[in-house]
Amino acid sequence: MERSAVYRRALAPITTFVGVVGIAAAIAGWALKIESMQSFAIYWMSVCLVVIAGAFFLVRRQALKNSENFWSPPTRRVAQAMLPALLIGSVVGVVVASLLTHEEARPIAMVLILVWALLYGLALLAAGFFMPRGVRLFGWGFVIAGFILLGWWIARAFLGWTDVPPYLLMGVIFGASHLAYGIYLYFTEPRKNET
Repeated sequence: MERSAVYRRALAPITTFVGVVGIAAAIAGWALKIESMQSFAIYWMSVCLVVIAGAFFLVRRQALKNSENFWSPPTRRVAQAMLPALLIGSVVGVVVASLLTHEEARPIAMVLILVWALLYGLALLAAGFFMPRGVRLFGWGFVIAGFILLGWWIARAFLGWTDVPPYLLMGVIFGASHLAYGIYLYFTEPRKNET
């Protein structure tokens, strides 16, 4: 019970931060009209670096505030569990940015987003072995989103369905989902009784 409360207290500000940055980045990317696939991939990998730096700062601040070791054995286990899937997602992004320099983003972006969603979901599922059940359910949400995108992409190819704007997908899948999860964690966090 105490471990679950600690994770909720630690994850609520991080997931809220990730959600706000994801939504803001989706709006900014759409407004800036980043059209090429190379620019799209580089833009979102840059956003990812900002999110990682911000999350690192928040975790470090929480550790200092609570006089805890930042790079503790549980933190190392979670990082090691997530690393393979996140590394593959980074490599896929770099390959897309390197090879698809003049491609328009919309048709190919859906495939990149579904790969990123699936890999991020797998990273969360791997980390979920060391964390409360909610993280695993959150990870399954990304896996399901990836499969929904796969179905949409297949329907687009064979049935002529229209493309979904890539920035809308990124804003909803990565931004809005994290924001919703952060708000959920905040409001379901057990509060200490004030006497």
